[in-house]
Amino acid sequence: MDREQAIDLINSSLREGAELRIVVARDCSTAIFEAAGLIIMCLRAGGKLLFFGNGGSAADAQHLAAEFVGRFVRERAGLPAIALTTDSSILTAVGNDYGFDQIFARQVQALGRPGDVAIAISTSGNSPNIIEAVKAARKGYLKTIGLSGKDGGLLAAEADVVITIASTSTARIQECHITIGHLFCELTEEALASGKMEGGGSDLT
Repeated sequence: MDREQAIDLINSSLREGAELRIVVARDCSTAIFEAAGLIIMCLRAGGKLLFFGNGGSAADAQHLAAEFVGRFVRERAGLPAIALTTDSSILTAVGNDYGFDQIFARQVQALGRPGDVAIAISTSGNSPNIIEAVKAARKGYLKTIGLSGKDGGLLAAEADVVITIASTSTARIQECHITIGHLFCELTEEALASGKMEGGGSDLT
């Protein structure tokens, strides 16, 4: 690939990502607002967030949990968020003893409490371990948020709020997922700064 071809590829990929974000803004803003409301209401009530995903989505789960525990932009107290993708002993023990499709469900059952929020990240929406974890969360009376792609997959029918990125490109879907995760952080910090931490209604402030 020569320089001109590389520049064309760079420009094409950046335009594709920018155009997809415009579609997400048009089609997903309401769902993003609703999901952020669940997160804010959970944290206001003293609950916690459980993030999980596979591969690049596992990295996104860790990234977003870190933003809540640490900070996004504003200086504030840490907020309770756990990525269920980080403990190799749990992942391998549960995978070995119960099967890979139970690696997140088992942790949700063990760590989740009613009122907590489980945030499932899957570019296809069809990963068996993601679906099983969402089912476990609903059984345990957790609220559930799904970040999906393509047509939403099975996740679209399982989670309380699903934000689907209408693309077949895994890379572009993941880029939008992390952007949406950052919006969750930003909306939460704005609610904290207001001193109200209200959510789930018509106003997050």
